Amino acid sequence: MPRISVSLDSELVVEAMVLAGVGTPQDAVELVLRDYVERGHRTEARTARRDEALREVDAKPRDVEG
Repeated sequence: MPRISVSLDSELVVEAMVLAGVGTPQDAVELVLRDYVERGHRTEARTARRDEALREVDAKPRDVEG
């Protein structure tokens, strides 16, 4: 996998290292990014299930009142 380099504020990286419980800046940033991506996938999955449930409700025939 190709690698890239980015410059980040050192205080931000140190805080990420402490929160992630890791000893290297590389590991901290990687863990934060992986967590962010996973949360996005979980949110997409929940949203998709909710949307499918709403479509099922809308697709059912309604009784005509009258």
